[in-house]
Amino acid sequence: MQKKITVIEGDGIGPEVVQQAIKVLDAVCEKYGHNFNYDHQLMGAVAIYETGEALPKECLESCMYADAVLLGAVGDPAFDNNPEAKVRPEQGLLALRKALQLFANVRPVKAYDRLMHMAPVKPEILQGVDFVIFRELTGGIYFGEKKVDKDYTQASDLCSYSRMEVERIARMAFEMAQKRAGKLCLVDKANVLETSRLWRKVVKEITTDYPDVELSFLFVDNAAMQLILNPSQFDVIVTENMFGDILSDEASILSGSLGMMPSASKGTGTALFEPVHGSYPQAKGKDIANPMATIQAAAMMLDHFGLTEEAKAVDEAIDWAMEKGMVTKDINPESFFPTSIVGDLIASKIANDIDHVNNKYRIYNQSTII
Repeated sequence: MQKKITVIEGDGIGPEVVQQAIKVLDAVCEKYGHNFNYDHQLMGAVAIYETGEALPKECLESCMYADAVLLGAVGDPAFDNNPEAKVRPEQGLLALRKALQLFANVRPVKAYDRLMHMAPVKPEILQGVDFVIFRELTGGIYFGEKKVDKDYTQASDLCSYSRMEVERIARMAFEMAQKRAGKLCLVDKANVLETSRLWRKVVKEITTDYPDVELSFLFVDNAAMQLILNPSQFDVIVTENMFGDILSDEASILSGSLGMMPSASKGTGTALFEPVHGSYPQAKGKDIANPMATIQAAAMMLDHFGLTEEAKAVDEAIDWAMEKGMVTKDINPESFFPTSIVGDLIASKIANDIDHVNNKYRIYNQSTII
């Protein structure tokens, strides 16, 4: 298979983690006989410094005609601390999502045995946690009409959804549930909100097209509680924009580290794959950032291409690395591997099916700790 992938390394640790994901993709190509062509483009703070724009025309055009986009991270404290900045790195990502019509954010949530002690939830509650959240990304209260009076004593934000907006992401979530355990939970506030009642009506109507999927409903306040009390009950969750924003961030603590959380944004245009974490500028250039979220995002991209066996091989290599303790500083501050070595090891596992850690990596690790 041949694919064109637009690579946006972005800011902070973005280049370091993306480079590890490309190592892994190259290993997949070597083992399975594929050919991925990478088109490297600028977006975010690095693009502003270079061109004055957060999303240069060349980057957007590359993304529009690519088979997928792999993104590291955007963001720079120089802009966060400058309220007068007219162009900001995050504007590039928002503009790209809009241009590519990416209406669904897909975020897998998985609890790893090795990380359960790092999550603020009892390990017994985290057993078997493995679900996916579908968040509607382009509608709802964030994009509705906004009003404020001249004295700034009253304000309003309109929450609006159409049947089409609900149906397109609901079908995507149903299809994912069919590939998993066959359970879909719609999270809403249908006891109060008309938009939520529309969501329930539409989802109930189309459920007849997916007879192999068990559909359930939760009000958002109860869902927020259930994510902490009994997260293993979930398989696939679908919800509107603001609820999804809040719940997906809440769910991220279940994994124990943001460095283990990938995501995909999908819609009518080119799909975009990225880690959930930000640019983490404090770690830039130190070779300590966790690349696994970005590598997992690459696995999601492979699955998007229909390369399910290849995606599974990447996921299994990550599980193997976790089991062997080949992790970065955020996971084990006392015995850790550099970012670049973690990428090497996962890529080698895929390409050569190694089952042990080479001595040179152990020596490197020990010298790193010292």
